[in-house]
Amino acid sequence: MKTFNIKVPDTAISEKIIDKIDNLTKPKGSLGKLESLAYRVCLIQQSLVPSLCNPANILFAADHGIIEEGVSVSPKEVTWQQLAHFSRGGAGINFLCDQHGFRLVLVDAGVDYDIPHGHGIIDCKIRKSTRNYRREAAMTPEEFDMAIERGAGIVENVYAGGCNVVSFGEMGSGNTSSSSMWMHLLTGVPLDECIGAGAGLGNDGQRHKRMVLREAWDNCPLPADDIKGRLAYFGGYEMVMAVGGMLKAAELKMIILVDGFIMTACMAAAAWFCPEVLNYAVFGHQGDESGHKKMLDFLHADPLLHLGLRLGEGSGAVCAYPILQSAVNMINEMDSFQKVAVTKYF
Repeated sequence: MKTFNIKVPDTAISEKIIDKIDNLTKPKGSLGKLESLAYRVCLIQQSLVPSLCNPANILFAADHGIIEEGVSVSPKEVTWQQLAHFSRGGAGINFLCDQHGFRLVLVDAGVDYDIPHGHGIIDCKIRKSTRNYRREAAMTPEEFDMAIERGAGIVENVYAGGCNVVSFGEMGSGNTSSSSMWMHLLTGVPLDECIGAGAGLGNDGQRHKRMVLREAWDNCPLPADDIKGRLAYFGGYEMVMAVGGMLKAAELKMIILVDGFIMTACMAAAAWFCPEVLNYAVFGHQGDESGHKKMLDFLHADPLLHLGLRLGEGSGAVCAYPILQSAVNMINEMDSFQKVAVTKYF
């Protein structure tokens, strides 16, 4: 697998960052999470004057073979239909990207459809859908490595265009099932507690989903400690590309805005390969999918928003971006007590 050289940000600058934040014209700590967020951005960028440039939301799309087992209310064709919709505009992620100045990058990672050329969708297709992991491995080890490399390549391209803050989104019927399997694998949380409604399953549908996924887990022939092998066995092409993208973004010292349940599972996988990646992650929101909070707690993540979102597509990460902007504006635009000759009042 492609390797990544991710460095923990140098803390030698910490004292200067804290001093600047504490001497802005406000009571110490009064801007709460904006202060801790500004500190993290400064540390990532090794600067007392941080900046956010050309934000991008990379949306990977792929289909999952497990959908053949009736674990989702969304039929497989929704993946390519929505991907086409994103390319034309008018979807949820489109208005959020437009509102907050994000470039939307659409990537076919493994959609079970021949996507026509000329629609602004990047062709990184590995295969038309993963295989059904109730019956066999979703992907081969070689396909896993290829997905990591292709996801990293997409991030290299946006970075070359001047982007230093990136979010990731996904589209793929069946991907909450695969994310539940990854969550169980990486956190040890009981599988049933990792499985939720996905795109809208009722109680009977969720019971069926739990039965299918328990059987798939029990049927996996790989040793329990073969983490990489099991990530491939239960994964999705769009998920693995997101992992590669996250690892590359951290190597490039970019800020990574993490979206909901599926992208949090991807960040957990990225952190299994390189724990240092978490130094570059800002968790956008806590979604309503069952298990998301437990996964956030496992990663010691403190999400910025809790709005009941469960759309995916990177929507929660993009929605949280103005808070990141506020933190950067705070440290760059607020006066210090010394500058305006105001006596410290705390």
